[in-house]
Amino acid sequence: MTEPKPIDGAHGARLTIDLGAIVANWRILADRGGAPCAAVVKADAYGCGIGRVGPALWAAGCRTFFVAHLSEGVAARAVLPEAAIYVLNGLLPGTLEAYAAHGLRPVLGSVAEMADWASFSAGRRPAALHVDTGMNRLGLPVPEALELAGTPGIAACGIDLLLSHFVSAEKPEDPVNARQIADFARVRAAYPGLLASLANSSGVFLDGAGHDLLRPGYALFGGNPRPGFINPMRPVVRLEALIAQVRAVETGATAGYNGRWTAPAPSRLATLSLGYADGFPRAISGRGQALVGGVPCPILGLVSMDLIILDVTAAPAAERGATAVLIGDSLDIDTVGQAAGTIGYEILTGLGSRYVRTYVG
Repeated sequence: MTEPKPIDGAHGARLTIDLGAIVANWRILADRGGAPCAAVVKADAYGCGIGRVGPALWAAGCRTFFVAHLSEGVAARAVLPEAAIYVLNGLLPGTLEAYAAHGLRPVLGSVAEMADWASFSAGRRPAALHVDTGMNRLGLPVPEALELAGTPGIAACGIDLLLSHFVSAEKPEDPVNARQIADFARVRAAYPGLLASLANSSGVFLDGAGHDLLRPGYALFGGNPRPGFINPMRPVVRLEALIAQVRAVETGATAGYNGRWTAPAPSRLATLSLGYADGFPRAISGRGQALVGGVPCPILGLVSMDLIILDVTAAPAAERGATAVLIGDSLDIDTVGQAAGTIGYEILTGLGSRYVRTYVG
């Protein structure tokens, strides 16, 4: 991993993204799942930037990508001219020409979508079929998928991939996993010759879920696909901010909007130059921490739009221009998400555009 350059004056915080770690995680998942591995790169590659992440994964050998929206598919196609790109959120009315123009593959999840695609493509353009095995969001219910198997309508859609999505793959003990695996196997048997994809990031670690194509997303970007166990993935993002100012306050002094924090003793406070406008969650106010010189420093009061206050009383390295780590080292994205009362997915995908972005690896 190349050492990032010092933060410049354009913004007081830097987001470092390790492309080498993303590629390493893709290989770890492929080896674990024992099947070809695609990459879910929705939400601008989970906040890491499709323009850099897509080509890095393609160079490593990834040939199939999944996005959520048509607009994301267009952005992915611009940097992945030869890849198979599937759009997970289905075929919305009025989008047929755009799919064709950019060579994108809709993930069809209803009879109405299938009819639209069949009338437009007549089997000449590939698509995926989404079967709902328990999520109840998108996709054909299992009985409907079984009933349609082998009909002319399926052939007219050019289906080349069958997929479903786990409800609770991150909880291997949940019995819904076994039910979904069994239901998906029934549908797959009714559609011989199609590739099948069920395993998301956590599903890669479930027995019987691998099939023909793995479909990880979060784990590629360093998220732990096995909560409660040591994370097998390499960290990808690191968020650091400069200390803009340090001050001493007396007992009883308050800090931040509405005086939500009161000094219990004489203290040293440091102000960081980033806030919720940069995607660092306001909900972490008074609950999270940053590392200054390796020392955990609590976040005080309310996270502001552009500023955060830390208690650096215990951190002798805290001074104007010193660096605080908000994501990185012991503060991985899952830890930060938990402190904010949310999940690492939301932390990643909420990363703002104002940071100085540095790509390494």
